Parts: sequence; C-alpha cells; structure tokens
Amino acid sequence: MSNLNKIKSTLQQYDQAHILQFWDRLTEDERKSLLQDISEIDIEEVCSYFKRAVESLAEDQEKLDNRLKPIPPHLYGAVSRTSPALLSSYEETGLIQVSESKVGVLLMAGGQGTRLGSSKPKGMYDVGLPSHKSLYQIQAERIKRLTQLAQESTGKTGRITWLIMTSEHTMEPTLNFFRKHNFFGLNKDDVILFEQGLLPCFTFDGKIILDKQYKVSRAPDGNGGLYRALRDRKVLDEIERRGIKYLHAHSVDNILVKVADPVFIGYCVQKGADCAAKVVEKAFPSEALGVVCNVDGKYQVVEYSELTQKTAEMRNNDGRLMFSAGNICNHFFTLDFLKKIAYKHEKELKLHVAKKKIPYVDASGNLCIPEKPNGIKMEKFVFDVFSFSENLVVWEVNRDEEFSALKNADGAEKDTPTTARKDIYSLHEKYIIAAGGNFESTPAVCEISPLLSYAGEGLENIVKTKTFTSPLLLKADDESSIVLNGNSP
Repeated sequence: MSNLNKIKSTLQQYDQAHILQFWDRLTEDERKSLLQDISEIDIEEVCSYFKRAVESLAEDQEKLDNRLKPIPPHLYGAVSRTSPALLSSYEETGLIQVSESKVGVLLMAGGQGTRLGSSKPKGMYDVGLPSHKSLYQIQAERIKRLTQLAQESTGKTGRITWLIMTSEHTMEPTLNFFRKHNFFGLNKDDVILFEQGLLPCFTFDGKIILDKQYKVSRAPDGNGGLYRALRDRKVLDEIERRGIKYLHAHSVDNILVKVADPVFIGYCVQKGADCAAKVVEKAFPSEALGVVCNVDGKYQVVEYSELTQKTAEMRNNDGRLMFSAGNICNHFFTLDFLKKIAYKHEKELKLHVAKKKIPYVDASGNLCIPEKPNGIKMEKFVFDVFSFSENLVVWEVNRDEEFSALKNADGAEKDTPTTARKDIYSLHEKYIIAAGGNFESTPAVCEISPLLSYAGEGLENIVKTKTFTSPLLLKADDESSIVLNGNSP
C-alpha cells in the first residue's frame, strides 16, 4: 500500500484528495481502474494547466489591432497569383519528394459526427455522392492516385505514410472500418493509427471531476494534442525510421482536401519552410475564419472575434482585405520542426478553455447531469505552434477547389452534407469542361473517382468532345477490383 500512500500524498499536495473519497466502497477491480486513471495523469502538470487556463479566462479578451501586421508578400504565395511555369515547378518538386517516400500525411480524425447526426467517426461519413464513398475512402484514394502520379513523373515508386490521429472513442471503429474495406487499396503497413491524449475536466474552483466513483472525467486535448501524441505514442520515431521529412497535416472533414498536395509540398520545400499554413482568402471581413498574421513579431492565428470591425475591413491598394489569410486547418511541417515542438515547446502551447456541462459524481456518489456549465474542458489548437517557426510561409488556394468543411447536419446554414456534395459536383464539372467535355445541362451531378484523377489531370482522352448527362460517375478502369462501396458498416 506504500504506492497508495504516495498517491494520496500527491493528491493532497495539489488539493485533489477527493478523487479517492469513495475508495472504501470500491471493489478490487474498481480500485485498479481508478489507480490506472490516476497513473495516466501528471497531477502537477494538469493542475498547472488549470491555473494557466483560469488566468486566460480572467483576462478580458483584448483586441489585437495595434499589434497586428499582415504576412509579408515574399512569404505569402497564392495559386491565383503564381505563373503556370512556377506552379509546375512546385508540383515537380513535390512529386519528387513523394517518389522518394519523404512525404507523410497527418490526419486529425478524433471527432465523431455528432453534429451531423451520426455516432460514428466523422471520417466514416457518407455525404451521399453517387459512389457513396466515405471521407476516409475519398482521402485514401487521393493518396493512392498521387503515388501513381509521382511514379509516372519520376520513374520511382515511393510510398506515402498515412498517420491518422483518432480519439479514445474513434480508434476502434476507425480501425475496424479500414480492415473491413481492406485499407481502400493502400498497403496496410503504410496506414498508422494512434490516439490523441486526454486531459481531466475541472470544476471552476480547480477540482478534478469524477465521472464515476472510480473514474476521472477526461476529454480529448484538442487537435493541438497532436504533438504530444506523436511523441508519447512513439510516432515521431516511426516517421524518422521511415525517412519521412515532410508532413502534410489536415482535419478529416474537408471533402475537397488535396491530400499531400504536391504543389503545396513543393512550394514549402523550395521556400525552405519549417512550417506552413494553407489558407483561403476570406470571403468578407466578418467571416468566422481565423486569420494568419504577425503579432508582435510572431506568427499566429488571430480569431475573427479578436479584431475590431475597422481592422477586419482594412484593404490593400489592390482592393483585397489586408488580413485575408483565412485559416482552414491545413498545414505543412518538417519532421525537425515537429520534434522541436514535441520535445521542447509542447508544454508552452496555449490552453483554450471551454465552459461545459460536465456530468459529475456528487459527495454521495450519485451521478448528476448539470443543467448549466459547471466546469471547464481544456484543449490545445494545432496552429498554436506557428510562433515557434523560424521560417513560416503561407500558401493561398482557391476555396472552390480545396475547401469545403463538413460540420453540420442538413438544415444548417453552411458546412453540411448538401454543401459538400454541391462543392464536389461543381469542381468535377469544372474539371470535365476544362478537359474538353460538356454537359447537356448545368449545374450537373458529377463525380470523378480520385483513382481516376487527383486534381483534374488525365481526363482529356475520356471526356474530350463528349457531352454527358447528369448524374455522371467516372471511375478508374481497375476500380472494380477495389472496394467501391464506402458506406459505413
């Protein structure tokens, strides 16, 4: 019991002795479960997190206008302002890195589709395309097609390692989903799943909340938990072992995402960047997108609520918004930068606080469901590492080609399955028309398999001079041998 005495002492030191208040009435298995929970928590660290979090809550939200500067032009590239020759150069550089197996993809897939009305992991969601492919399948097939393009371009066969960060609740169903669908034609050794961490939930007065008499209430530590998870789950070691140098990180819910985009990779490599943000131009000053900018000489994402209307509306001489770099959770990192964050700066990352209604066990041991917020959940954001970058660059892409978020059920104003479908149809119609095809009427219901074309390439021989009726589904020749039905089980 000396170990128990040590635990009691630590808990008392940090005013958390209540965690053991039901010890005498617990079964042996319940005691083991509780001790396991406590062993997984660094009490000193999480209590210091709480203190920092409360301090940030106490601060009035400061408007940052006087401290802001936009990204300087030499670090701010854009597809729309880059010559075709230079775009080709970036793409060639990116394809070379893919062919040499130096590119990995970090997919942040911890979320469940709760707001979509689904209890399954969001990556398993089917938005209702003609193919009924899930988000996971669409992204897997883009990876597969990109490795083919790199091989065709360079003559070398490389591999892209797909590193998928799940949460406690999405790990098992995600793994089962991939197994059921034979990893969507990818080599299963190149698909690595790992779990993000959890942080205890606290009452407003600093007590760790109990979810059961023998269980601590914990919540995922946000997409910024990526860095700690990469370190603690030994994923950084595996990345290094595989010779991967460049990582493309993005969230699972962007149906238009160009996974491991060779143009973006090539731009970052040619610029010598250690960290980068892919952005879209803000549609209007008050759009609810954070903007990448410079604050007191350091780069960060400033939320739209941290800007006054006057600053948000400021424009350059060309008429574009001065603070226009809309953050879309789409990033580039070198392995060296990730190691620097994970081993040196992770504990310095900003803590973001959400006041929540958190079920709790009262003093009698009964589970209570609060009617109003009774505590806080703490999380970190993936982009809060920008300030540690020594050479951050920004790459602006066209929204209609690369950004369509899936967050809400149909009936909401934006970011729904219907808007995701429409955005795919619109982009794929554009690809077909650019390749010399046509439609009897537009807008068309039109889907092109990622196995046939990654970003509109290679369609001329299939569609040129032809007129199509809607709905249209174009598939690769060998697609029948690959899982076609991406429906959730």
